[in-house]
Amino acid sequence: MKLFFCLSLIGVFYTYAGYPLLMWILSRLRPRPWTVASITPSVSVVLAVHNGMVLLPQKIEHLLGLNYPNIQEIIIVSDGSTDGTAELLAGLHHPLIHTIVIEGQGGKAVAVNAGVAKATADVIVFVDIRPEMAPEAIQLLVSNFADGKVGCVSGNLKLRDDGHDAASAAVGGFYWRYEQWIRTCESISDSPVGVYGGFYAIRRALAVQQPPGIILDDMFQPLSIIRQGYRSVVDPRAYVYDMWPKNVEGEFHRKVRTLAGNFQLFQLAPWTLTTQNRVLFQLVSHKVMRLFVPYFLITTLVTTLAISANSSLFRALAALQIFGWTLAFVSLRYKIPLINRVAAPAGALLVLNAAAVVGLYKFLFTRGPLWKIWNAGKPLNTDSAFADNKAVPSNNSAVAAVVDAGKNS
Repeated sequence: MKLFFCLSLIGVFYTYAGYPLLMWILSRLRPRPWTVASITPSVSVVLAVHNGMVLLPQKIEHLLGLNYPNIQEIIIVSDGSTDGTAELLAGLHHPLIHTIVIEGQGGKAVAVNAGVAKATADVIVFVDIRPEMAPEAIQLLVSNFADGKVGCVSGNLKLRDDGHDAASAAVGGFYWRYEQWIRTCESISDSPVGVYGGFYAIRRALAVQQPPGIILDDMFQPLSIIRQGYRSVVDPRAYVYDMWPKNVEGEFHRKVRTLAGNFQLFQLAPWTLTTQNRVLFQLVSHKVMRLFVPYFLITTLVTTLAISANSSLFRALAALQIFGWTLAFVSLRYKIPLINRVAAPAGALLVLNAAAVVGLYKFLFTRGPLWKIWNAGKPLNTDSAFADNKAVPSNNSAVAAVVDAGKNS
């Protein structure tokens, strides 16, 4: 029992503290700097959208207003939209905007593949409908391609948490900063194993077609580029702003989908778990180990309870664990201000690990395309940065502005 307790505790410690500390040390002792210079390669922006009628008009204006001199095209792909998005796209006549309408919804990967196939520029910048890029973000992002060995670049996501409950804010605050820090350390020593999918860029010549239905395109594409001998890096100067679900239920559903996507990735691209993957050690330590943490935590509690009958130390440890998890549950279940503030990190930890367990269940037993489990949660576009912006114009006026811009070009 003590052996199982120690091994489980070591597993939890290594995953959350040991590996991040190791990456930080490597980033200091063995950094691999890359060349950054002011360059302006041609850029194709690819935006895949499903039912984006509410947010798309302002997103288009946002993209057209970006401060980058060599945007060659903005490719918008409607993936089986049923809310008028396809009709909106049909009415756009701006010289930079190219549209693709897919009749039946096939998932983001299918839409992204269609956009990549149509792209003609040197660099492809992938964006989602919610995130809002800083004016200079694309210029800063592509400056990293001055180094010939850089094949993928990710920006620096800043999350807005206005109106979020305590646990959701903890996931989007402390946890995301912690995640970004790990990715930055991985980038300095070699490459992160994933990027923020709402804003990243790749060399078009290195783009690969993604398996239809894959959820984690923002891991598959960068890992495929790393497999070709290039690096994926993070540029902390290239800011992009987004907003994740405001309540813990929405955040839980988002994490279930992401964590189910990890299992799917290993199934669809088994080479990621072989020596063909140069960052295999990072992938196992950063992603795979987190999938085991819930079971480490359960084993730690069960073994502590079993040993506690004959040990006052383990009785205290058992009481501490039970108290901590009870507090975490209460903070999620009941809106008690003081408890919510104090126990928010524990609540976030409970949400993340419960989502890993449910994610495995969804992967194993979901019928049909796995990406459809996104529908189990509240649609994220209702919590988006654009949706919360009181200055959002009406759809008709925004579309008219874009159409007029096309006529006057």
